Amino acid sequence: MIAAMANLLDYDIYDLELTSVNDNTDLRKLLIDTSSKSIIVIEDIDCSLDLTGQRKKKKEDNKPDQKDPIPKKEKDKNKKKTEVTLSGLLNFIDGLWSACGSERLIIFTTNHVEKLDPALIRRGRMDKHIEMSYCCFETFKVLAKNYLDLESHDLFATIDRMLGETKMTPADVAECLMPKSAEEDAESCLKELIKSLENANEEARLKVVNSEDNGVQKVQECDESSDESSDSEDD
Repeated sequence: MIAAMANLLDYDIYDLELTSVNDNTDLRKLLIDTSSKSIIVIEDIDCSLDLTGQRKKKKEDNKPDQKDPIPKKEKDKNKKKTEVTLSGLLNFIDGLWSACGSERLIIFTTNHVEKLDPALIRRGRMDKHIEMSYCCFETFKVLAKNYLDLESHDLFATIDRMLGETKMTPADVAECLMPKSAEEDAESCLKELIKSLENANEEARLKVVNSEDNGVQKVQECDESSDESSDSEDD
């Protein structure tokens, strides 16, 4: 999608790796060095820096030290990797220095938007939020047209129903729709997709069953431990 935007607008693309930036000053220099009419991309921002709750972390750091399995030296090494702060990144996005240039687009990607600091993604700072969701039937029809040159088929109704019940990404759907050999036709690809959807649905069902079983087991263990403690008190 980013490549398509750059081609349409005739913009340059800068892929910014935050973990390789030493501090806020270097981040600002990088911004100044980028050209106008460009797209600055920070991929997987939730993994790039600890921007998921630095304010909470500072409060926790002020608390008395407790037993910590991670050695202090190892923590110090991790801290020295980068000193880019949340404040520095916010200024990079829409602070004073962000005005040094024109027609720049900044794009973040993440799989865990709920983990990011609200100040980083609030409306007005990140103006457009686009969710790359699971495949729906309308997306499937586009993929079927592109890969199989199909606009309708008897199996479309079954796939429509199953896509409403099962979470599958467009990439996984597209993989099923790609003929693997010259002998495969459109119908065999659609049947392969249906089989994949059935398998994904069964895997999701088993996960739910296992999680429920684990929950019941934990409850039983808690009940047993409470019974033992009450028995010891009676003794």
